[in-house]
This record gives sequence, structure tokens and C-alpha cells, in this order.
Amino acid sequence: MAAGAMNRRTASLQALADAKPVPYWLDDPGRPEPRPALTGDERCDLLVVGGGYSGLWTALIAKERDPGREVVLVEGKEIGWAASGRNGGFCAASLTHGTANGLARWPKEIKKLEELGAANLDAIEAAVARYSIDCDFERTGELDVATQPHQVAELREFYEELREAGLADGLELLDGEATREQVGSPTFLGALYDPDGVAMLHPAKLAWGLKRACLDLGVRIYENTPATALSSNATGLAVRTPYGRVFARYAALGTNVFPSLVKRVRSYTVPVYDYALMTEPLSAAQLESIGWKNRQGLGDSANQFHYFRLSADNRILWGGYDAIYPYGGRVRDEHDHRPETYAKLAEHFFTCFPQLEGLRFTHAWGGAIDTCSRFSAFFGTAHAGRVAYAAGYTGLGVGATRFGADVMLDLLSGERTERTELEMVRTKPLPFPPEPFAYTGIALTKWSLARADDNGGRRNLWLKAMDAVGLGFDS
Repeated sequence: MAAGAMNRRTASLQALADAKPVPYWLDDPGRPEPRPALTGDERCDLLVVGGGYSGLWTALIAKERDPGREVVLVEGKEIGWAASGRNGGFCAASLTHGTANGLARWPKEIKKLEELGAANLDAIEAAVARYSIDCDFERTGELDVATQPHQVAELREFYEELREAGLADGLELLDGEATREQVGSPTFLGALYDPDGVAMLHPAKLAWGLKRACLDLGVRIYENTPATALSSNATGLAVRTPYGRVFARYAALGTNVFPSLVKRVRSYTVPVYDYALMTEPLSAAQLESIGWKNRQGLGDSANQFHYFRLSADNRILWGGYDAIYPYGGRVRDEHDHRPETYAKLAEHFFTCFPQLEGLRFTHAWGGAIDTCSRFSAFFGTAHAGRVAYAAGYTGLGVGATRFGADVMLDLLSGERTERTELEMVRTKPLPFPPEPFAYTGIALTKWSLARADDNGGRRNLWLKAMDAVGLGFDS
């Protein structure tokens, strides 16, 4: 290793010396106290399982649709402790993990999906205002940046594809100079700018605000209450918890990365661990050195991509790149931290922003994402239509989970709606194979994606075969 590279790596590791191994968003003295656990039996019309965004939006919208409806929500630990309190805070309009994925999978529906996604993001912004949720919501937009020459060409080709499909309204293709005027990194060669389709927010505060809104509307919430078993009979459902049971007419499952109470759903998702760093607040001089006056979220265009954004107090969140699948697909606390990934992320950070040398990281953490083979959520029902589920958001669930909540409630109502008629809602992704085939296939796909990044974006035969059958792996 050359002396300069060694010095850069040493400096990046030193920047991690004081990083706390906890999610920055959850490390908050204003974090609300958990509600008591369920003891004994409880009865309701609708039981919501899961206290992340998916469950919270479902409970809230259920009460908005019918204020007299008795709604109970159970959460295995604390509200927002998992993906909903650990993500990057990118709240995107896209329901399909980006327009490219939606256009490839549902070309006949993509315009409708984009319209529904835009309306969903507007509805989130309206709910944040209506319930006075203090979550640092900023409609900043997002820059998809190119850091390699082949990525510049790919962004240009994608923009033309969107324009021909009538989907490019409001988007702007930027050259390298224009991109660096937005955010100053020597690595930026161009970008596609979406000024309206993404908001930045504080993810944990959104979850806590939704919890308060649900309680204000009369939802009964029990924390530290894992749902361990689900059964049904002619009169309704019964869900068992460690110290009691919930009897309900209907249930909505928002458990996402955790094993579903409907066992046949489990093969459709695998957990993928994603990691992030948070810096100390930037000084005025440091902020001036990189620009970023419009505070957009950013992501680079590589297969192994980074995402980064400014917090309300001008810290930089820097995450992504590694996507780690644990053998056997088990969600375990020990996977939440990976020092080798933190070191890699720190080095990449200072490559992107060399002018910030000397900046320190205050937090480093990880968490599991519910990944499915089509990258975007799938939906369904079980137990004769009394149970609905949504899962598989693959890292873009901050906004899309609200849409998923509407879909679950539509499915439980038994009515045909604009949402339930979508092919995206009516179809399922391909399931993942059992071990050791899942681990081997995912490892080969990750290796192939890394090679493509290093080889001008050229996809090998394995990736082409996965594309042909609709299988993928992404964070």
C-alpha cells in the first residue's frame, strides 16, 4: 500500500475512534418511554402486529377511515427500534424502489404507480403537519450522482428512457460542473436531479410522532409484546403473546424483516444488513467547503452504492455500500455492528469529501432490511381474508409503507380499489431458495455486482440470467 493511501486509511480509522455503536436517531434524550406490555386477554376489531412505519401507518389510517373502530397494536420491543429508527431518513415518492425498477417490472402501470407514489408522499407531508409531528421533514429532493464515466452515460440513457416514457417531468440532468455546484465533491461527474420526489426527515421522530398520533386517536398500543402465534376459527383470530392473547376480527401484519406469522410468506424475504455512520456537526467553514445549500439527499449510481444526507443540525449521514446477508437468513443483534464495514465507509467518506479531513464520526450502526427478489413490496391475505400482510420494501420503506398500509386495509375490507387492482399488488416476487442455495446465490450476485462496478458497468452472464428471471439482490 502506498504511503499516501496508508495515511488516508489511518486518518479515516482515527475518525471512528469515538463513534458510539448505537443508531444516532435513537440516541435521543427525548425518546418516549415504552407503553406497558400486554398482560391478560384483549379484544378488538383490528389487530396490527408490528410497531414500525408499516404497523403505525396501518393503525393510524384505520382510525382515520373509521374513528369508532377498535384498533390494537402490539410491538415486540419498542416503537421504531428496528429499521424505522435506523434508516437514512430518505422518504421517497417511489413505490417501486425507483422508477427504473418499476418501469422494468410494470411498464403498463408505471405512470399510475408514479402518480400514486407522488400522492402518497403528499399525504405523508400532510399527516406530519396535521398531527404536528416534529420530525425535521424537508422536501429537498435527491441527486443521483455519477462517480465513474460509465455511470454518466447510464444516467443520460436513463433520462432519455424516462423522457420517452413521459416520466421525466421536473427531472434535470446535470453535468459534472453543475453537480459540484450543488454539492462539492471531486468525485462527482454528473447527476440526475429529482427536486420534488424525495423528502429528508428524522426517521425515529417520525415513528414516535406516529405513535403519539395513534394514541391520541384511541389506538391501544402494547410494547415489549411479541406476537408468537396466530390461529383462526369461524368467529375470528387469536394471537398469542408471552403474557396474554389478542382476539380480533382482522389482523394486519407489519413485521417486515422478522418472520411472518403466516409461514408461507417467509420464503419471499431475506434479511440484508446495511450500515451507516454519522459525523459530528459541520462548522460553518466545513459546510461552506462542500456547498450543499439545498440540502438534497444523495446517492451514487454504483451497484454497491452509498447514500448520504445532512441532518437538521448539519451532520452528514453516510451509509450503504456493503449489503451483508447472514447465512441462514437469521436476524440477530450481533449482526447490527460490523467494524470492517465502518472502516470501509469512513475511508470512502473522505475520498468523497477530502476537504473534510479531521471531521469525526460520533455514531456507527447497522440494521436489517427486508429484501425481496423484486426489490419492492408485495402484499397478500391469509386466513380466509381476515389477515393482510405487506413486506419486502428493500430499504425504501419510509414512504412506501404508508401506501402498503392503505393496501392492507383495502384487502381486509374486501373491496376492489384502485390500489388492489394493480398488478404490483396482485402478484408476488419469486421466493428465495433454501440454504445453502440462497447464500451461494446471493454471494455470487454480490461478487458479480462488484465486478460490474469495476468493469465499466458491464454485467456478467450470472447477472444477465438473474435479470432474465426477475431475481435480484439490492440494498
